Amino acid sequence: MAAARHGVFHPLRISAVDPLTDDAVALTFEVPEELREEFRHAPGQHLALRRRVEGTEVRRTYSVCGQAPAPGDGGPRTLRVGVRLVDGGAFSTYAFKELAVGDTLDVMTPAGRFVLEPRPGHFAAIVGGSGITPVLCIAATLLAREPSARFTLLRSDRTTASTMFLEEVADLKDRYPGRLQVVQTLSREEQQAGPASGRLDEERLTALLPALLPVDAVDGWFLCGPHGLVMGAERALRGLGVARGRIHEEIFHVEDAAAPRTSAPASPAHSTVSATLHGRGGTWPVQDGESLLEAVLRNRPDAPYACKGGVCGTCRAFLVSGEVQMDRNFALEEEELESGYVLACQSHPTTEQVELDFDR
Repeated sequence: MAAARHGVFHPLRISAVDPLTDDAVALTFEVPEELREEFRHAPGQHLALRRRVEGTEVRRTYSVCGQAPAPGDGGPRTLRVGVRLVDGGAFSTYAFKELAVGDTLDVMTPAGRFVLEPRPGHFAAIVGGSGITPVLCIAATLLAREPSARFTLLRSDRTTASTMFLEEVADLKDRYPGRLQVVQTLSREEQQAGPASGRLDEERLTALLPALLPVDAVDGWFLCGPHGLVMGAERALRGLGVARGRIHEEIFHVEDAAAPRTSAPASPAHSTVSATLHGRGGTWPVQDGESLLEAVLRNRPDAPYACKGGVCGTCRAFLVSGEVQMDRNFALEEEELESGYVLACQSHPTTEQVELDFDR
């Protein structure tokens, strides 16, 4: 059996650039017939986009929005992502100000485990800002494919004008009025109906959630947005008795002050990393202080990665042997860690030999 291919880039043509807010756009890519199966994605997965800036490769990940393709339909004909402008952002500035219909970008095949395969039940999400993007795909796919499923969406934005995919969420609510509950909160603008303005922190969520829905009857919680919101929501849910296994998280932005990196340990003398990728293996030295991903990339430029910040999970690998220390982790669930998976971009060897398998 051929080894699974992942982390593979293909050039895709942009067929639409649609403004979402004053600081966000949606990019739509055409998927050629021969690549439709490769770009088949689960609801909630993301794409890595790549460009070169003054000789340096820049990669950024963006979640796919819209309904995921159904099994057996041949895969997606188009892919749409939302890009929010970040101050000084090398990629978001380019996407927001320069990209146009007809341009081509390198797009990595879908990745990510912040997903919900449609099944019966009641599911809920707490999102902030651009965290709506994967959850929009999750909710749209669930409601379309599973007639008995229900979904509750609690979203937080600064103002109405800054709210991404406002019309898409409204359309979804009109399509499934009895099965989709949407609660909008604004942190910098008063609204005539709904919750009072203000941030969705742990204290507020602890009081608000039981008034909105039966918290203990929800089959799965999906938290997506900035680090502070996601962590506060997790603490609120745990305080309300929700089991950790029913909480799924994806972080779009990590405040460095809130989540500092652990100092990289000095690698043991003559440490090496062995890696299997796309069915081929090799063994290479690890230089003092560098991550396992950096050591692999020096010899295998096709190693999968996107953010290099411990957030997206693209570089997930199975630790076959040896021991590592991870600087930080915002992508792997507890069960993945217990099963032996690590983030190569955050991992440093603490034994002389380490073996990774990117294909598992």
